[in-house]
Amino acid sequence: MNPTLDLPGPPGLPSPQTAPPDAGAVPSIGLRNLPACERPRERLIRHGPDGLRTAELLGLLLRTGIPGADAVAVGEALHRHFGSLATLNRASHAELARRPGVGPSKAALLMAALELGRRVSREALDSAPVLDTPSRIAALLADTAAGWKAERMVVLLLNTRCRLIRMETVTEGLIDQVLVHPREIFRPAIASGAHSIVLVHNHPSGDPSPSEADIRITREILRAGVLLRIEVLDHVILGRPSEIWLKGYSSLRELGHLRPA
Repeated sequence: MNPTLDLPGPPGLPSPQTAPPDAGAVPSIGLRNLPACERPRERLIRHGPDGLRTAELLGLLLRTGIPGADAVAVGEALHRHFGSLATLNRASHAELARRPGVGPSKAALLMAALELGRRVSREALDSAPVLDTPSRIAALLADTAAGWKAERMVVLLLNTRCRLIRMETVTEGLIDQVLVHPREIFRPAIASGAHSIVLVHNHPSGDPSPSEADIRITREILRAGVLLRIEVLDHVILGRPSEIWLKGYSSLRELGHLRPA
Protein backbone atom coordinates (compact mmCIF):
# COMPACT_ATOMS: atom_id res chain seq x y z
CA MET A 1 0.00 0.00 0.00
CA ASN A 2 1.34 3.43 -0.92
CA PRO A 3 -0.07 6.04 1.49
CA THR A 4 -0.96 9.45 0.08
CA LEU A 5 -1.49 12.78 1.75
CA ASP A 6 -5.11 11.77 2.33
CA LEU A 7 -4.58 8.15 3.35
CA PRO A 8 -4.08 7.10 6.97
CA GLY A 9 -0.76 5.86 8.26
CA PRO A 10 -0.14 3.75 11.34
CA PRO A 11 -0.18 5.57 14.69
CA GLY A 12 3.01 6.35 16.54
CA LEU A 13 6.48 6.04 15.07
CA PRO A 14 7.08 4.38 11.70
CA SER A 15 7.99 0.70 11.88
CA PRO A 16 11.77 0.15 11.94
CA GLN A 17 11.40 -2.43 9.17
CA THR A 18 9.58 -0.10 6.78
CA ALA A 19 10.51 3.47 7.73
CA PRO A 20 13.17 5.41 5.86
CA PRO A 21 16.44 5.41 7.85
CA ASP A 22 16.24 9.10 8.72
CA ALA A 23 12.57 9.08 9.62
CA GLY A 24 12.78 6.83 12.67
CA ALA A 25 11.97 9.69 15.04
CA VAL A 26 9.27 11.29 12.88
CA PRO A 27 5.72 10.63 14.08
CA SER A 28 3.45 9.47 11.26
CA ILE A 29 -0.12 9.57 12.48
CA GLY A 30 -1.63 9.63 8.98
CA LEU A 31 -2.98 12.88 7.62
CA ARG A 32 -6.48 11.54 7.12
CA ASN A 33 -6.63 11.04 10.90
CA LEU A 34 -6.28 14.80 11.33
CA PRO A 35 -9.37 17.02 11.23
CA ALA A 36 -9.80 18.43 7.74
CA CYS A 37 -9.05 21.97 8.92
CA GLU A 38 -5.64 20.85 10.28
CA ARG A 39 -4.35 19.13 7.14
CA PRO A 40 -1.53 20.97 5.33
CA ARG A 41 -3.35 21.38 2.01
CA GLU A 42 -6.51 22.75 3.61
CA ARG A 43 -4.55 25.10 5.88
CA LEU A 44 -2.62 26.41 2.88
CA ILE A 45 -5.84 27.02 0.94
CA ARG A 46 -7.46 28.83 3.85
CA HIS A 47 -4.56 30.77 5.32
CA GLY A 48 -1.75 30.74 2.75
CA PRO A 49 1.60 28.93 2.89
CA ASP A 50 3.33 31.05 5.55
CA GLY A 51 1.92 29.06 8.46
CA LEU A 52 3.07 25.67 7.18
CA ARG A 53 6.23 24.01 8.42
CA THR A 54 8.94 23.23 5.90
CA ALA A 55 8.18 19.52 6.24
CA GLU A 56 4.53 20.17 5.39
CA LEU A 57 5.41 22.18 2.29
CA LEU A 58 7.75 19.42 1.16
CA GLY A 59 5.01 16.90 1.87
CA LEU A 60 2.62 18.74 -0.42
CA LEU A 61 5.18 18.53 -3.21
CA LEU A 62 5.95 14.85 -2.54
CA ARG A 63 2.20 14.02 -2.33
CA THR A 64 2.72 10.40 -1.25
CA GLY A 65 4.67 8.70 1.48
CA ILE A 66 5.89 5.15 2.02
CA PRO A 67 4.70 2.40 4.33
CA GLY A 68 5.10 3.69 7.88
CA ALA A 69 5.70 7.32 6.95
CA ASP A 70 3.28 9.75 5.35
CA ALA A 71 4.40 12.47 2.93
CA VAL A 72 5.04 15.02 5.69
CA ALA A 73 7.22 12.53 7.61
CA VAL A 74 9.21 11.85 4.44
CA GLY A 75 9.54 15.61 3.90
CA GLU A 76 10.78 16.09 7.46
CA ALA A 77 13.33 13.31 7.06
CA LEU A 78 14.47 14.86 3.78
CA HIS A 79 14.88 18.30 5.35
CA ARG A 80 16.73 16.87 8.33
CA HIS A 81 19.08 14.86 6.13
CA PHE A 82 20.21 17.92 4.15
CA GLY A 83 20.17 20.16 7.23
CA SER A 84 18.73 23.27 5.59
CA LEU A 85 16.77 24.42 2.58
CA ALA A 86 19.92 26.06 1.23
CA THR A 87 21.70 22.67 1.16
CA LEU A 88 18.61 20.96 -0.25
CA ASN A 89 18.53 23.63 -2.93
CA ARG A 90 22.02 22.62 -4.06
CA ALA A 91 21.35 18.87 -4.11
CA SER A 92 21.64 17.02 -7.41
CA HIS A 93 18.86 14.93 -8.90
CA ALA A 94 20.70 11.76 -7.92
CA GLU A 95 21.14 12.91 -4.32
CA LEU A 96 17.44 13.67 -4.01
CA ALA A 97 16.25 10.57 -5.84
CA ARG A 98 18.10 8.17 -3.56
CA ARG A 99 16.36 9.47 -0.43
CA PRO A 100 13.65 7.12 0.92
CA GLY A 101 10.22 8.08 -0.34
CA VAL A 102 11.52 10.40 -3.08
CA GLY A 103 12.71 8.60 -6.23
CA PRO A 104 13.40 10.05 -9.70
CA SER A 105 9.98 11.60 -10.43
CA LYS A 106 9.59 13.37 -7.11
CA ALA A 107 13.23 14.48 -7.22
CA ALA A 108 12.52 16.17 -10.55
CA LEU A 109 9.43 17.86 -9.09
CA LEU A 110 11.42 19.14 -6.09
CA MET A 111 14.17 20.48 -8.35
CA ALA A 112 11.58 22.26 -10.52
CA ALA A 113 9.98 23.90 -7.47
CA LEU A 114 13.36 24.99 -6.10
CA GLU A 115 14.40 26.41 -9.48
CA LEU A 116 11.17 28.42 -9.65
CA GLY A 117 12.03 29.88 -6.25
CA ARG A 118 15.50 30.86 -7.49
CA ARG A 119 14.01 32.52 -10.57
CA VAL A 120 11.55 34.48 -8.44
CA SER A 121 14.50 35.72 -6.36
CA ARG A 122 16.46 36.71 -9.47
CA GLU A 123 13.48 38.57 -10.92
CA ALA A 124 12.97 40.39 -7.62
CA LEU A 125 16.62 41.46 -7.58
CA ASP A 126 16.49 42.64 -11.18
CA SER A 127 13.41 44.76 -10.47
CA ALA A 128 14.51 45.99 -7.03
CA PRO A 129 15.24 49.71 -6.70
CA VAL A 130 18.79 50.98 -7.01
CA LEU A 131 19.68 52.84 -3.81
CA ASP A 132 22.91 54.62 -4.67
CA THR A 133 22.03 58.19 -3.63
CA PRO A 134 20.51 59.74 -0.50
CA SER A 135 17.60 61.10 -2.52
CA ARG A 136 16.65 57.63 -3.79
CA ILE A 137 16.95 56.21 -0.29
CA ALA A 138 14.77 58.94 1.17
CA ALA A 139 12.21 58.60 -1.61
CA LEU A 140 11.87 54.88 -0.90
CA LEU A 141 10.95 55.41 2.74
CA ALA A 142 9.55 58.93 3.03
CA ASP A 143 5.86 57.97 2.86
CA THR A 144 6.29 54.98 5.17
CA ALA A 145 8.33 56.89 7.74
CA ALA A 146 5.73 59.65 7.86
CA GLY A 147 3.50 57.23 9.76
CA TRP A 148 6.11 56.25 12.35
CA LYS A 149 5.15 57.69 15.73
CA ALA A 150 8.41 56.77 17.43
CA GLU A 151 12.02 56.80 16.35
CA ARG A 152 12.80 53.73 14.28
CA MET A 153 15.98 52.38 12.75
CA VAL A 154 15.90 50.23 9.62
CA VAL A 155 18.75 48.75 7.62
CA LEU A 156 18.60 48.41 3.85
CA LEU A 157 20.47 45.34 2.63
CA LEU A 158 22.00 45.81 -0.82
CA ASN A 159 23.65 43.57 -3.40
CA THR A 160 26.78 44.38 -5.40
CA ARG A 161 24.77 46.63 -7.74
CA CYS A 162 23.25 48.64 -4.89
CA ARG A 163 19.88 47.01 -5.49
CA LEU A 164 17.69 46.37 -2.49
CA ILE A 165 17.64 42.78 -1.24
CA ARG A 166 15.31 43.57 1.62
CA MET A 167 14.71 45.95 4.49
CA GLU A 168 14.94 45.01 8.16
CA THR A 169 13.66 46.96 11.15
CA VAL A 170 16.48 46.95 13.68
CA THR A 171 14.85 48.71 16.59
CA GLU A 172 11.95 50.91 17.54
CA GLY A 173 12.09 52.97 20.69
CA LEU A 174 10.57 55.86 22.49
CA ILE A 175 10.68 59.19 20.71
CA ASP A 176 14.30 60.38 20.43
CA GLN A 177 15.61 57.23 22.17
CA VAL A 178 16.97 54.57 19.85
CA LEU A 179 19.67 52.22 21.08
CA VAL A 180 21.43 50.26 18.36
CA HIS A 181 24.11 47.59 18.65
CA PRO A 182 26.20 46.70 15.57
CA ARG A 183 25.31 43.00 15.90
CA GLU A 184 21.62 43.86 15.38
CA ILE A 185 22.60 45.70 12.20
CA PHE A 186 24.86 43.07 10.69
CA ARG A 187 23.02 39.88 11.67
CA PRO A 188 20.44 40.23 8.83
CA ALA A 189 23.14 41.53 6.48
CA ILE A 190 25.25 38.40 6.98
CA ALA A 191 22.21 36.11 6.72
CA SER A 192 21.19 37.75 3.42
CA GLY A 193 24.68 37.81 1.93
CA ALA A 194 24.47 41.59 1.59
CA HIS A 195 27.42 43.36 -0.04
CA SER A 196 26.64 46.69 1.61
CA ILE A 197 24.07 48.35 3.86
CA VAL A 198 22.39 51.70 4.35
CA LEU A 199 21.13 52.86 7.74
CA VAL A 200 17.92 54.86 7.85
CA HIS A 201 16.07 56.26 10.81
CA ASN A 202 13.57 59.00 11.47
CA HIS A 203 13.39 61.96 13.82
CA PRO A 204 9.74 62.29 14.87
CA SER A 205 10.40 65.96 15.70
CA GLY A 206 10.75 66.56 11.96
CA ASP A 207 14.28 67.93 12.27
CA PRO A 208 16.68 65.58 10.44
CA SER A 209 19.80 67.15 11.93
CA PRO A 210 22.10 64.34 13.14
CA SER A 211 22.67 64.25 16.88
CA GLU A 212 25.97 63.41 18.52
CA ALA A 213 24.49 60.00 19.35
CA ASP A 214 23.59 59.48 15.67
CA ILE A 215 27.16 60.24 14.63
CA ARG A 216 28.66 58.07 17.36
CA ILE A 217 26.44 55.08 16.54
CA THR A 218 27.22 55.45 12.84
CA ARG A 219 30.95 55.36 13.46
CA GLU A 220 30.64 52.30 15.67
CA ILE A 221 28.73 50.54 12.89
CA LEU A 222 31.31 51.68 10.33
CA ARG A 223 34.12 50.10 12.36
CA ALA A 224 32.18 46.85 12.63
CA GLY A 225 31.51 46.92 8.90
CA VAL A 226 35.23 47.21 8.14
CA LEU A 227 35.91 44.09 10.22
CA LEU A 228 33.07 42.19 8.56
CA ARG A 229 33.87 43.53 5.07
CA ILE A 230 30.34 44.85 4.63
CA GLU A 231 30.39 48.45 3.48
CA VAL A 232 28.17 51.03 5.17
CA LEU A 233 27.21 53.31 2.29
CA ASP A 234 25.24 55.94 4.19
CA HIS A 235 23.11 56.82 7.17
CA VAL A 236 20.06 58.80 6.14
CA ILE A 237 17.93 60.59 8.72
CA LEU A 238 14.35 61.36 7.71
CA GLY A 239 12.40 64.38 8.91
CA ARG A 240 10.28 67.05 7.28
CA PRO A 241 11.25 69.74 4.74
CA SER A 242 12.26 73.05 6.28
CA GLU A 243 14.24 76.17 5.44
CA ILE A 244 17.41 74.40 6.57
CA TRP A 245 16.60 70.93 5.25
CA LEU A 246 14.81 71.63 1.99
CA LYS A 247 14.58 67.95 1.04
CA GLY A 248 13.45 66.79 4.47
CA TYR A 249 16.39 64.49 5.15
CA SER A 250 20.08 64.51 6.00
CA SER A 251 22.84 62.21 4.78
CA LEU A 252 25.76 61.59 7.09
CA ARG A 253 27.87 60.76 4.04
CA GLU A 254 27.12 64.12 2.46
CA LEU A 255 27.81 65.83 5.80
CA GLY A 256 31.24 64.17 6.02
CA HIS A 257 30.48 62.03 9.08
CA LEU A 258 30.83 58.68 7.36
CA ARG A 259 34.29 57.85 8.60
CA PRO A 260 35.17 55.47 11.43
CA ALA A 261 37.15 58.03 13.43
